[in-house]
Amino acid sequence: MAARTPLSHGTPMTASFSYFRRPPHVMAAAVVALALSAAPAFAQAALTPELEAAVQAVQRATQADADQYAPAELAGARQSLAQAQAAHAAREKKAAFDLALRAAVDADLARARSQEAVASAEVAQRKAEIADLQAQIGAEGRR
Repeated sequence: MAARTPLSHGTPMTASFSYFRRPPHVMAAAVVALALSAAPAFAQAALTPELEAAVQAVQRATQADADQYAPAELAGARQSLAQAQAAHAAREKKAAFDLALRAAVDADLARARSQEAVASAEVAQRKAEIADLQAQIGAEGRR
C-alpha cells in the first residue's frame, strides 16, 4: 500500500508493519525460532514433580498450624525446600531431588505432629467436659 500524507503536516506517514508482506514460510520459520528460543527458559523455570510436591507439603503443614505446634519440623522443611530450589536453579538434579523429598517428608511430619497436638487438645477438652458433667450429676444425686 502507498503511504498516506496527513492533512495537517506536510510530511508523509510511513506504512505500518502490518502492511509489509512476507512469504508464509518466512513467518513459519520465525514462529518456530521463537518457540525454540523460549523452550530452554521455560524448561529451567518449570518445577520437577518432587519439588512441586515439596512446595505443596510445606503449604499443607503451614495451613495445619505447624508454625505453632511443630515449629522445628516446619523450619527444617522450609530450609530443605529452599536448598532444593537453589539446587534446581543450579541444575543439580540429584541434590534437588533428594532435598525436595526431604522437605516433603519433614513438612508431612510437621503437619502430622500439628494434627496430633490439635487432636490431643480436643481430647483433653472433652475429658474436662465429661469430668464437669460427672461432677454435676454427682452433686445433683446427693441432693
